[in-house]
Amino acid sequence: MRRLILAGALLLAAWWALSPWYGGSVGAGAPVAVTVAKGASLSGVAGQLERSGLISSASQFTLLARLLGGDAAVQAGNYRLRPGQSWASILAALQKGEVQRFTVTIPEGWPAVLVADRLNAIPDLQGRITAPPEGSVLPDTYEYQPGEPRAAVLARMQAAMDKALADLWPKRSARAVVKSPAEAVILASIVEKETGKAAERRTIAGVYSNRLRIAMKLDADPTVIYPITQGRPLGRRIRRSELARDTGYNTYLKPGLPRGPIANPGRESLMAVLDPAETDALYFVADGSGGHVFAKTLAEQNANRDRWFAIRRQRGEM
Repeated sequence: MRRLILAGALLLAAWWALSPWYGGSVGAGAPVAVTVAKGASLSGVAGQLERSGLISSASQFTLLARLLGGDAAVQAGNYRLRPGQSWASILAALQKGEVQRFTVTIPEGWPAVLVADRLNAIPDLQGRITAPPEGSVLPDTYEYQPGEPRAAVLARMQAAMDKALADLWPKRSARAVVKSPAEAVILASIVEKETGKAAERRTIAGVYSNRLRIAMKLDADPTVIYPITQGRPLGRRIRRSELARDTGYNTYLKPGLPRGPIANPGRESLMAVLDPAETDALYFVADGSGGHVFAKTLAEQNANRDRWFAIRRQRGEM
């Protein structure tokens, strides 16, 4: 009988010791932030976990981790762990480096001033930045770590643009009229600002490529707006005086590309200008549905524009 009691007691003790390791029940509590420093020891991390309320005993966690958790070291980084997680799953997350992902997204077509605004608004980053050169950032979603310099995050965005251009430039088609990666960024930034429909990018790039090929003015409204607002929304119609102002960007005054990009174009717009659609169109105008209608002749364009103006008058916009 004593042996049975002893065996039962040992089994109970073993169950008590191992239950938090294999058990656990994730509740509705908010995730707990835990930062593991580079080179932190297992026992040191266990102490952090106990102080954070994620485990009940640092010494018990350390012992079980050494017995059952393998030899892999815990990885440095920022973690979000749930109260009630099994201790085994906590250790596994720490050993695999399943750190919390901090991301920042730069939308396609954003100007440099908005890129700087977004990075400067992230409280977890260090140091302030000014607007980078226009067109130097590749729009995408980027990871960062709290405490990282903003300049380092911006440098990754610019390196991504350099890499995209290096990858795409050699693959350009014979229809591409741009003569350098820099020109590709300029034309792609105009395409980016002219349409929000991905399916139209190559056709609009084709129209502008046709115009550049025959030395016809681009007549792109976004190039008039850019020097006024540096890419921020204008919030009104373009004035006649602004259409007549030579800013170096105004494509209503002379043929050719403007002096520089007017936004940060995305990869799809870069691909569009490097492989524009084969089209005879020289004109396009809004169609009232968020897209555009294309025309080969000025007469067709004028008819399409009249229809667009009629739509705007119906909407009370004119």
